[in-house]
Amino acid sequence: MNEQEIQQRIRLACGHGPVRLWRNNSGALVDQQGQLVRFGLCKGSSDLIGLRTLEITTDLVGQRLAQFVALEIKTPSGVVSPQQRAFLALVEQLGGLAAICRSVEAAEQTLQLAPWPARDLLPQIP
Repeated sequence: MNEQEIQQRIRLACGHGPVRLWRNNSGALVDQQGQLVRFGLCKGSSDLIGLRTLEITTDLVGQRLAQFVALEIKTPSGVVSPQQRAFLALVEQLGGLAAICRSVEAAEQTLQLAPWPARDLLPQIP
């Protein structure tokens, strides 16, 4: 399975309930006027970004907060670039949840989600 297939399966299996995940394409291209256009959050930003609902204690008991989520998707042998590691470290330093995920199961564990029953309905990829 390639990174794109793993990423799609993780997004579909884990982007429900208290978690929402979006694809974050990043890169650059030259437009029709010859101008360089950069897109995505920043160089090294994660493949999947999103929010995870958290309930916190004491003075904010019962209120819900959204925690920023950054999932870098890799195949079992995929290599994480220094820029990607730096982005994940920044997300964690600022209180977000950041991880490298190589499978749906790894993403579910990171997001503290029970396996989604509908995951069995995802297309089977050889």
